[in-house]
Amino acid sequence: MSESEKSLKFKIVDIIYILMMILPLVAGVILKLLTKPATEGVSITGAQIYFTIPMPIQDFPVTESQITSLLVIITILFVCLYLTHGLNERINLKRQHFAEMIVEKVDKLVKDNMGEYFMGFAPFIVAILALSAFSSLSSLLGLYPPTSDINVVGGWAVLVFIIITYFKMKCGPLAYLKGFTEPVALLAPINFVSEFATPVSMAFRHYGNVLSGTVISVLLGSALAGLSSMLLGALPGFLADIPLFQFGIPAVLSIYFDVFSGCLQAFIFAMLTMVYVSGAFDITAYMQRKERKAAKSKK
Repeated sequence: MSESEKSLKFKIVDIIYILMMILPLVAGVILKLLTKPATEGVSITGAQIYFTIPMPIQDFPVTESQITSLLVIITILFVCLYLTHGLNERINLKRQHFAEMIVEKVDKLVKDNMGEYFMGFAPFIVAILALSAFSSLSSLLGLYPPTSDINVVGGWAVLVFIIITYFKMKCGPLAYLKGFTEPVALLAPINFVSEFATPVSMAFRHYGNVLSGTVISVLLGSALAGLSSMLLGALPGFLADIPLFQFGIPAVLSIYFDVFSGCLQAFIFAMLTMVYVSGAFDITAYMQRKERKAAKSKK
């Protein structure tokens, strides 16, 4: 294959990746427009239910937040494929600089907050960051952000809780149970409650902050529309319909509520994941347990 053919093939693959980044979100916007019920005035509702799958115990509803989550995952997948397309030892693509910068920053973040032992957690942490941030930013396209659904964020928190429990159990079941009695046995009930409060607090913190931003944005948009109508309503003709205060102001507010707050909550969720997982694992006790096991096996 000649160099020109290789270059053409490379560009075609790039175009496919770029289209596959955009098309899922476009499909989500079209689906939103086609299925959105008609409303009057201010309407703040949960995720729309598209259809329900009959199940033996309880029916399984497929909602707007689940569909948006799937579309966001597909978009992230093709973003990763695009960034890693054509990587080689000699850096000759700008995207490679960007991809390597992401890897270096996340590796440093994990190393600083979790230590060398958890360096393998870097892909998981960057996945949480990307999924949470992209999910929150999907509201800029008019989609229902999955981070505004407690079921979605609660699922992430349960997954993190399972990982936390796994690393606590690595030191042995007895060490895990003993942890509930520290620093004194009288605190065992409180420690037990706080153990299961971890995923609840993580879920509600993320969900509450994103949802509150969405609600405030809708209320402010409605208030600005009312203010425009009140001040310009007496003017003749089309002048009365000019949404004066809806130019620019909602966009500025969106920079905070949708962009800054969404990315901030993604970072906080990732940081809490790193802190809880690394804090749950006593590497000294784990190494001592391994040494005892090795000594027993030799005997």
